[in-house]
Amino acid sequence: AYYFDANGRYDTKARLSELADFFIKEGIAERTVLFEEPFAEDNKIFVGDIPLCFAADESAHSTEDVRERIALGYRAITLKPIAKTASISIEMANLAYSLGAECFCADLTVNPAMVEWNKNFAARLAPIKGMKIGVLESNGAQNYVHWEEMKTYISSVPRPDEAIMTLGDDFYKSGGGIFEIYPHYQKLVEGSR
Repeated sequence: AYYFDANGRYDTKARLSELADFFIKEGIAERTVLFEEPFAEDNKIFVGDIPLCFAADESAHSTEDVRERIALGYRAITLKPIAKTASISIEMANLAYSLGAECFCADLTVNPAMVEWNKNFAARLAPIKGMKIGVLESNGAQNYVHWEEMKTYISSVPRPDEAIMTLGDDFYKSGGGIFEIYPHYQKLVEGSR
């Protein structure tokens, strides 16, 4: 399965359509489950006639944005419960699902403890079409210098940089550890008093 994140790099629908045609010709389109944010967030180009599942990310901040992006042909919404709060993300997900779109989570390059919060949210979303499991975009391991050390601050298993995170009954019973007090962070808070 392919998941592309264009981060607004396309300037015209014609250029995006050329890429889609190439994907179709090479058999890539049928394996592409998500193509995230092809245009800059202020670009309101209709993409519903291009045969890829486009996802709104940076352009989806609210339920109004979700409604607008779906009307523009986007078939998936990227949720960011850490940045947009869980309550706003729930509202966005409910609207997206009611309008026939899919949802997944991204984490804004957060630390391992915060990945666990997003993982809890993502674990309760329906899998997107073409996948048997939920999707959580997480890229902290590529961006934090001390990622390996930061993983030791939390007790959850599996660690948040594994490609596939198998979540069993223990995860759902414990919330993946999000309700624990992590000693490292407790010391930071106590030290700041």
